[in-house]
Amino acid sequence: MQLQQRINAFVKLGEFLGQFSNEAVQKDDNVNHNNLFFDGFKHQLKLAEEHNGWFTQENIKFAFASWNKALTHENINTWLKAYDINVSTPKQVAIIMAGNIPLVGFHDFLSVLITGHSVLIKQSSNDKHLLPYLAKYLEYVEPDFKGKITFTEEKLENFDAVIATGSNNTARYFEYYFKSKPSIIRNNRNSVAILTGNETPEDLKNLSEDIFRYYGLGCRNVSKLFVPKGYKFDAFFEAMYHWHPIVDKAKYANNYDYNKAVYLMSEFDMLENGFFMIKEDTSYASPIATLFYEYYKDTDSLKQKLEQEKQQIQCIVSNGFTENEIAFGATQKPKLWDYADSIDSVEFLLAI
Repeated sequence: MQLQQRINAFVKLGEFLGQFSNEAVQKDDNVNHNNLFFDGFKHQLKLAEEHNGWFTQENIKFAFASWNKALTHENINTWLKAYDINVSTPKQVAIIMAGNIPLVGFHDFLSVLITGHSVLIKQSSNDKHLLPYLAKYLEYVEPDFKGKITFTEEKLENFDAVIATGSNNTARYFEYYFKSKPSIIRNNRNSVAILTGNETPEDLKNLSEDIFRYYGLGCRNVSKLFVPKGYKFDAFFEAMYHWHPIVDKAKYANNYDYNKAVYLMSEFDMLENGFFMIKEDTSYASPIATLFYEYYKDTDSLKQKLEQEKQQIQCIVSNGFTENEIAFGATQKPKLWDYADSIDSVEFLLAI
């Protein structure tokens, strides 16, 4: 199968996802194989939400919209132009996927197949309905993918390389278990935002998307703020408030109530607005419905700190703070060339 065939297939998959990316699902008769897949995929969306309460229809459709925008000829060609995609001996690449947000492992899935390898997938039990259906659609669009996509719930066997994502604890297990294989092992990371006090109301409103999208469960979600000494949070809380309906979701509300009770009983200082709390803390990983913050004295010392602790950080959201920063509101809209943990997975796959 030629590279262009693979690209064309993923573009068609993106067009298929586009039907499910808006508030109202709308069938497009120009999309390939809709008679076979459209109604069935609507059912998969329902099953995904029933199985995992964090996967609301809104968040699932947001993920689909992101992939619909990413999977175009222009974007894929821009992504791949930096590489010589010429795999003479295709390998079997195992992927162990996380399940914190919908289709979180899709980029690895795409990368393995677009480079010409076969993929062996072990999904998280939290996200097991969407990708197998999309893989079946992909096989109908491009029959040469048949036999190249395998899902398993058993022990991984007969593979040449592995991409595994998990917690810090499971990452240590992965590193030991897969020590004899070429591998990318990812562990817990969190994203931070740098505020100066000069942000516009629009900046802060955009930041709220980085904080609350997917309930804050993604590694690209901002879980920690760095603010200057004396920073006033009034404008920040005002910009967050339009997300207040989030507390109507039972799973989020339960976490908010629990964490608030813990902080109150522990007599921790924190600020809250009825659906969201901020707490001064040096940690990067904050609980659901909570955002940690830390004061900084000057930008030079903060840059030094973040460089020293970069293994804990996925994204830095700021305006003019650092070269590789993410704009406010853009963390959950990554480009195809925005690699998790800054590890170039395509380069890895072309070298195995």
